[in-house]
Amino acid sequence: MIKPVPISRARAGMWFHRLGGSGLHHAFVKNGFLLEARDIAVLAEGGVEELIIDTDKGLDVEDDGTAALAPATPETEAAEVEAAAPAEEAPASAPLPADDPPQGSDKASEMPAAVTVDAVAAPSPVVAPRVPRESMDQELHRARRICQDSKAQVVALFTDARLGRAIQPEAVMPMVEAINESVSRHPDALLSVVRLKNHDEYTYMHSVAVCALMVALARRLGLPEDQVRDAGAAGMLHDLGKAAMPLTVLNKPGALSDDEFKIMKAHPVRGYHMLVQSGSAPEAVLDVALHHHEKFDGSGYPHNLKGDAIGLMARMGAVCDVYDAITSNRPYKKAWGPAESLQRMVSWNGHFDELVLKAFIRSVGIYPVGALVRLESDRLGVVLEQGEGSLLAPKVRVFFNARKREPVFIKDIDLGAPDCGDRIVGLESADKWNFPNMERLWLSQ
Repeated sequence: MIKPVPISRARAGMWFHRLGGSGLHHAFVKNGFLLEARDIAVLAEGGVEELIIDTDKGLDVEDDGTAALAPATPETEAAEVEAAAPAEEAPASAPLPADDPPQGSDKASEMPAAVTVDAVAAPSPVVAPRVPRESMDQELHRARRICQDSKAQVVALFTDARLGRAIQPEAVMPMVEAINESVSRHPDALLSVVRLKNHDEYTYMHSVAVCALMVALARRLGLPEDQVRDAGAAGMLHDLGKAAMPLTVLNKPGALSDDEFKIMKAHPVRGYHMLVQSGSAPEAVLDVALHHHEKFDGSGYPHNLKGDAIGLMARMGAVCDVYDAITSNRPYKKAWGPAESLQRMVSWNGHFDELVLKAFIRSVGIYPVGALVRLESDRLGVVLEQGEGSLLAPKVRVFFNARKREPVFIKDIDLGAPDCGDRIVGLESADKWNFPNMERLWLSQ
């Protein structure tokens, strides 16, 4: 029997049929799986108030626990994190297409043995919600300075590597600590600023961005503070091997040919060797440098590692590396929006560790800063920062009436406020609406 159940009465062993309440089914929630305690905690933290369960497949509210349960499937391991609502409306459209993920290797290369990171703690299933210690506006100013200082550090590091000078991985630690402190003060500020990069500085700012994303993800996974710092250092140094790539290939203003891609695929091993020769790189840093292009299904490179054979830090690095790449403008490809990028990453089956990807979505937000959303009132708004309660109710800046197709007075709205009376009903495309320079809206706080 299909029936609604308040989230407060949900329990492990129930069969999740779909979300209840408003009936808004988010793209990152899979219907039809057996609930575990951690799934219920994740859904409750995300602001879900009601579930629809199927008592023919799982336990009922008053069940004594003897009901027959459906066989376990991969989806029973953990509930998909709630995320971006159905794709564009007005007119209604199908969900975003599942584009192919970034190109990977189809055969193994002769490379050094894989590095394992046994010292990395297992991720905690539930971490307390993010509570900013500073306002978004205050931290944005600091974040801009941190990004510039970090970029200068990465430029100097890559220059030394290209000139054959000895690499000192510990030199990045002051900037890693600054990034760590910024993320702890307000998680959204730095993660938003690092997305703003032009293609000329992409190689360097990409390292800074992956560092910040790794720190935020490590915190979301509940890793100890020393491993959070190692994750940040690994992000900052993950692409060091690109310093050994020919500049004609590295800076090519277009898609790489097959031969050029083969050359670029050597950068993880080159970076790994540089860091090994330094004699001071932590094992986690080495592992991420070497294995951030591995895929969970074994189709990545350089070693075609599969599943848990890939260290946790490298699995984290794979997610952070791809997210920043596809949300950045390149000479040959326009960036996807942050929420659209998350949808597409979820669709790439086998590319990522699902649990790590879910934690990542929660670290950047179901509706990341800068996402263009449509409200039930038909107003369009850009996400300013995550809400302190539900992940489905961020703070937004409305500026346009989609139904009337005309601008409205700019107004900031906290969708989580009790008296708000509005909610997100879908994602929108800035290109579709011809809204250039969207960052001006959310940066001017």
